[in-house]
Amino acid sequence: MTDIATPQTTAPVTIFATDWCPFCKKLKGNLDRSETPYEIVDVEAEGNADAAAWVESVNDGNRVVPTVLYSDGTHETNPPASSVRAKHAELTA
Repeated sequence: MTDIATPQTTAPVTIFATDWCPFCKKLKGNLDRSETPYEIVDVEAEGNADAAAWVESVNDGNRVVPTVLYSDGTHETNPPASSVRAKHAELTA
């Protein structure tokens, strides 16, 4: 895919998701239980075409959710909550 700009975020953890995705719901639920903060970007919401394009650009052209963007510019696709919690701790230490 063409180079797509990484979205700007204000949080250590930003989850690119959809409302209907069971993997997104599971990740958010697990993070909520451990009170790990995150921002959500619904890639299907109106006005989020750039976010959807970025998700596709880092997933071989596929819109795979959840895709998590960290404030250091790294990302993970469908990560376990433990990985997100560890990265959040690293970024906020």
